[in-house]
Amino acid sequence: MHGRSCTCLLAIAVLILTPAVLHGQSGSSARDFASPPRLPDLPPAPVQPSAPGPSWPGGPRTPPALPPILPPVSPPGRFPGTIGFPLIARAASTIFSGTVISIVPRPASSEQAIETVVITFHVENAIRGATAGDDLKMSQWIGLWSGGQRYRVGERVLLFLYPPSKLGLTSSVGGAMGRYKIDPWGRVLLSEQHVSAFRADPILGGKSRVRFSDFALAVRQARKEE
Repeated sequence: MHGRSCTCLLAIAVLILTPAVLHGQSGSSARDFASPPRLPDLPPAPVQPSAPGPSWPGGPRTPPALPPILPPVSPPGRFPGTIGFPLIARAASTIFSGTVISIVPRPASSEQAIETVVITFHVENAIRGATAGDDLKMSQWIGLWSGGQRYRVGERVLLFLYPPSKLGLTSSVGGAMGRYKIDPWGRVLLSEQHVSAFRADPILGGKSRVRFSDFALAVRQARKEE
């Protein structure tokens, strides 16, 4: 009798406790499989500023245009547009070597309509149209000076000059082709452009420096060819 009572009480307890246990397990399972809590939104990553551009006075402006790319230098030994030595010698009315002793700019005036610069040379050696030991004045248009045909006091040069114009202006024949440097020993120095242009000359051909006497001989030979 006592055993049967215990069995009945145990069955009743199981029936009472089972729903509560199942309810607890159900709640636990729901919590276990529920989505994780949403994390707060992170602030966006800071944008790195780009490198600042050039600052132009008065606000942004279009940068100045780059200078045009210069054409490639001609290969060694080739200088298009150069003229041969005989042509230079024949075109010149004055040929001499000397030292620059003064440079005087002259503005335009009622007597001289254009601006010029007067370069005075002390003549050391003369080939044509000059006298050794004299001072020779050369009047040149200021535009040529601004374009690069300049001189400096103390510079020693050998020049082939065109006959003076009606305004009394002149310049070196062919620009750089009619102008040569003189070294401390009085020798005439030929640039790479000269060497290339005069390669066929029987006296100057292949030489980068020659004695003044040899250079004068080359001028006389060129005149004979005329």
